[in-house]
Amino acid sequence: MSTAIACLLIAALLPYLTVAICKTQKGYNNHAPRDWGAQLQGLQRRAFAAHLNHFEAFPAFAAGVLVAGMRGVDETLVARLAVAFIVLRVAYVLAYLADQPLLRSLLWTAAFACPLWLIAAAI
Repeated sequence: MSTAIACLLIAALLPYLTVAICKTQKGYNNHAPRDWGAQLQGLQRRAFAAHLNHFEAFPAFAAGVLVAGMRGVDETLVARLAVAFIVLRVAYVLAYLADQPLLRSLLWTAAFACPLWLIAAAI
């Protein structure tokens, strides 16, 4: 389970690593970060959207890993799906930043399948 738990940590950090891409650009306003995020354009806007999506994806992933662990799902399967989730989420960000919407959606779907598989394996 240590690989899956490490992936939980990485997944928890991904939103902050992703938002750093746009916060390091000129014009970040910490006084009104939500207003700042709403006015972004181009690469910065896509990075901010990916940042928000990480928060949306995390609960299902965390639930999948935790439920699989509690129910004694094969650790190799859990580790492989956890690593696949992280790899797919990183690829998702890269596709988002490159403005490749179809690829981004395919990667999002594949990543979302990982926690669903984990939960299903625990049934």
